[in-house]
Amino acid sequence: MIADQATSHSHLTTEVLDLVLQYRRSPAETESCANSRCEECASQHADRIAHAIEQREPIIFVLPAFPGKSPNPAKVLGPHADMAERQSLAFLDSLCQRIGRIYAPGAKIVLCSDGRVFNDVVGITEENITLYQQDLLTILEELESDALIPFNLDNAFAGSSYGQMRARLMEGYSEALETIQASVRAGGDAHRLYCGLTRFLLEDATRPGMALSRTALQKECRRRAYEVIQRSQAWDRLLAEYFPRAVRLSIHPQVCGSRKIGIHLMDTQDAWLTAWHSVAVEIDGRFRLMKRAEAESLGAALIYQEGRPSHYKLEVRHGDAL
Repeated sequence: MIADQATSHSHLTTEVLDLVLQYRRSPAETESCANSRCEECASQHADRIAHAIEQREPIIFVLPAFPGKSPNPAKVLGPHADMAERQSLAFLDSLCQRIGRIYAPGAKIVLCSDGRVFNDVVGITEENITLYQQDLLTILEELESDALIPFNLDNAFAGSSYGQMRARLMEGYSEALETIQASVRAGGDAHRLYCGLTRFLLEDATRPGMALSRTALQKECRRRAYEVIQRSQAWDRLLAEYFPRAVRLSIHPQVCGSRKIGIHLMDTQDAWLTAWHSVAVEIDGRFRLMKRAEAESLGAALIYQEGRPSHYKLEVRHGDAL
């Protein structure tokens, strides 16, 4: 009987992992195991899933994501959460529902919005972070989701000012910048993350009204990328303390065998693109993420919902390549 139960738990663990790993976000420039089941990848997460199943508890996933909209108007429609976030959250909710169909206690995803962690570094105002977080709560209410749980810096350090929250996070959980710089110089995943963040910071900062030259801006963004990594790692350590048995998800591409599962929330041709750095474009009834400028260059029509810009719709003629 015990052996049968162990076999059943093992089978459920495999099913849940296979379901999640099919949406894996992997680095495009590295050899990927994304199209087949990889035991090395699965082994990093199986124990946590198996423990929840053995205890007949919901499987808890933690996803640092949904920080706030990019400040670059060439990438997004504005500071509000829109169809890109709605589709991403609906996907995550449906993923939990699908897990619930094979494992009755189901799954929960803690949405650890990290916008307040580094918004002063990436150029998003406190007001726009608050606006975005309120939009996310509205979308979750409209989705009637009980599987997606919001968590942010406000929850961790309630009663402190935003500056104090960041200071307390760094005092308690950060690593020295020199250590991070050495890790990046060593290459591998740390270097890929640094390059990806530098690219995003440069894109976000390249907008009307910027006084710095392109060369000076690149230098500044390289410096800020280290600071974003430092704060993100501090946030990561805080989350590990708050959710010690959770399976870690990431919106960044993750190499084979990583302790995090990189996950796509929407269809996109860019392994780094997210809802908050782009717009949702409806093509033949399905949504894809694109930068706003790209959607407009293709002739996509802007769609409004409740008087607010929501997404784009692109009419595709037979034979068009996208």
